[in-house]
Amino acid sequence: MGQISKKPLRDRELSSFCEQMAMMLRAGISSLEGISILKESIEDAEGRAILEEVYEELEQNGELCGALTKTGVFPPYFLNLTEIGERAGRLDEVFSSLAVYYDRQDALSKNIRSAVTYPCVMIGMMLAVILVLVIRVMPIFSRVYEQLGTEMSGVSKSIMDVGTWLGRYSLVILTIAVLLVALALYLAMTKRGKGYLKAMGRRLPFTRGIYEATALSRFADGMAITLKSGLDSDEGLELSGKLTDSPDLREKIEECRKRTAEGEELGAAFQASGVFSGLHARMVNVGILSGSLDQVMERVAEQYAEEADERISKTVSRLEPTLVAVMSILVGMILLSVMLPLMGIMSGIG
Repeated sequence: MGQISKKPLRDRELSSFCEQMAMMLRAGISSLEGISILKESIEDAEGRAILEEVYEELEQNGELCGALTKTGVFPPYFLNLTEIGERAGRLDEVFSSLAVYYDRQDALSKNIRSAVTYPCVMIGMMLAVILVLVIRVMPIFSRVYEQLGTEMSGVSKSIMDVGTWLGRYSLVILTIAVLLVALALYLAMTKRGKGYLKAMGRRLPFTRGIYEATALSRFADGMAITLKSGLDSDEGLELSGKLTDSPDLREKIEECRKRTAEGEELGAAFQASGVFSGLHARMVNVGILSGSLDQVMERVAEQYAEEADERISKTVSRLEPTLVAVMSILVGMILLSVMLPLMGIMSGIG
């Protein structure tokens, strides 16, 4: 199960827990025995404490969902489906589906973090190189000009003045840099900060498509799990709609629910509300007609996850040459601003 803390469990940890529980339940081992086995096999002290809490509560009340809820580390969607699976007697199937779902969400989250981290590192490197040039290298050229009996002018003089100012207020700049790093960590590590980043990502042109594909993948995955658990489409829409943090998609899902409540077919409601369109809408219609909507939803989720991965790869591949080009141009402009006048002076002396 890996590293577990009293903070909400990560997707990887949830996937591992679900996979192990599904295997034991399919083998005929009860939930209580399964938790006991996991508790004894886990090495992490905090994880063992959580499982002990689950075991004690399950032993007293006999309800796995209630025992998991008491720990406070499992997400609401996970608990809702666990309760459904427990009541329907299909807990092994629910855990198996949840394992696949959280494994996919973990992969998506890693890809998104990778896409965000790379440009940030590149930008940091660019700023570091430029600061070294402006603060350390430019003063050397300034002394060379003084030895030749002249001084910098124009762009090179402006850059030199900026470097002098930066050197003078380096402590203040360092403090601001530390605060910016702390802000970045806050955004990356806290729930509210992650909410700000996601809201920003949904607005930026080059990341909007990634977040849209990710939200649709999570929704389709949730629909597949709820349908496999024996819920009807309306209950599936309600539970799966809670998975997405996209306000636009939530509005579309709510519109879809209203249409189905008025008697409209699910496939037509998906298309009319804009949840799915084109190929995916036709796939859903085929799934409804063939009675295999849960399997179709799994395939739709996979396709949207692949689309998100592809968009991430394209975004990174475009950012890399762009950032390198910008860095090269800026460094080249700084060097040329001092080298060209210096070459003119040297040629005049010769």
